[in-house]
Amino acid sequence: MISKALRRVELGEVPVATPTGRLVGVTGLLLEVSGCVLRTGQRCLVEGAGGEWLPAQVVGFRDQLSYLMPFKKPEGLATGARVLQAPENRPTLIGPEWLGRIVNGLGEPIDGLGRLGGEHPLPSQPPKVNPLNKTPVHEPLDVGVRTINAMLTLGRGQRVGLMAGSGVGKSVLLGLITRQTVADVVVVGLIGERGREVREFIDMSLGPAGLARAVVVVAPADESPLMRMRATELCHTIAAHYRDQGQHVLLLIDSLTRYAMAKREVALALGEPPATRGYPPSVFSLLPELVESAGNGENPAGSMSAIYTVLAEGDDQQDPVVDTARAILDGHIVLSRALAERGHYPAIDIAQSISRCMALVAAKGHQQAARQLKQMSARYEQVRELMPLGAYVPGADPLTDRAVNLFPRIEAFLHQGVNEAAPLSQTLQQLEELLA
Repeated sequence: MISKALRRVELGEVPVATPTGRLVGVTGLLLEVSGCVLRTGQRCLVEGAGGEWLPAQVVGFRDQLSYLMPFKKPEGLATGARVLQAPENRPTLIGPEWLGRIVNGLGEPIDGLGRLGGEHPLPSQPPKVNPLNKTPVHEPLDVGVRTINAMLTLGRGQRVGLMAGSGVGKSVLLGLITRQTVADVVVVGLIGERGREVREFIDMSLGPAGLARAVVVVAPADESPLMRMRATELCHTIAAHYRDQGQHVLLLIDSLTRYAMAKREVALALGEPPATRGYPPSVFSLLPELVESAGNGENPAGSMSAIYTVLAEGDDQQDPVVDTARAILDGHIVLSRALAERGHYPAIDIAQSISRCMALVAAKGHQQAARQLKQMSARYEQVRELMPLGAYVPGADPLTDRAVNLFPRIEAFLHQGVNEAAPLSQTLQQLEELLA
């Protein structure tokens, strides 16, 4: 016979009622809900047409109203629709089975290859690491791009920005880096880009061999801003998991600007006042929080290097997102439209680019050679426009004369084909021979 005490325990675990809110307003992508207490960041389900339920998340509140934003396009919503708190699902599990898969911002597979497996719980947010416990950057990262390996050497655990305007070759360079970088796992985030580029990047930039060691998170431009933000954060969470498992991870986000724009849409919809060029202040506090979740962790056996593409609107290197990224990252690689127009690819402007970790991972001789090549290139640029006019007179400055004579070889050294590999060891040998 079941005791009365046991009966009381069992009955106490049965929910007496289900908290239900009501949809009272829709403004763009912002949903207004009243009738129940909801916490910021909480997942909810909004009743739609035909009995379907739309996943959404609480992004703010005012007085008795809670503001939600859907993860997917809201269709068939009506006033008075029910809003329920999403059930606490079992945590998403991640493991080696994720490699070679393509998912959306919620971690749901979209490649038609079935469910994802794993044995480790995946946190809902990127983990934070005590800065005193982070493994320092002390090993070079071979990205297979001659200009970067020679002039802007990166380190394992470094975070760098790829700054450029539209149509200058960011995606092509990113694909080259994806294929050539020496890493155990590559996590790619295609955030806010054209849907056409997703298939092209997977088939042409990654290829079957690259996809086998990669996890691709996709949130194209037609997704909701909340989904774009969630996809970017999911990339960092996935990369941090493999890093903490002792693997060398390369994180590629294309692009950080689209993430900032998604946050701007959410903030403006909530009534936050615009500040710098329409960006609310919360955008510039969120970017460092995201970037700081990248980099090395406490496990010295693993590393997490990150490359973020940053769109410079109108080729303006003083764009607020570009300027913020330049300040919080460990270096920046600037692509020049002038170089691209001359057919020089990758169009990396070595004069405006810098790697703040190069001194930590490159030998003294390498650093001196890179500095010398940079000086030669700068001297040639000073007289480039004078030469067609006949205003340059050889013999006036021996250093300038040497720069003019060496420049064709320098330009050939900095140029690289789309399918051309340039390992770090080979690049350093070529750099030494060039300046000998």
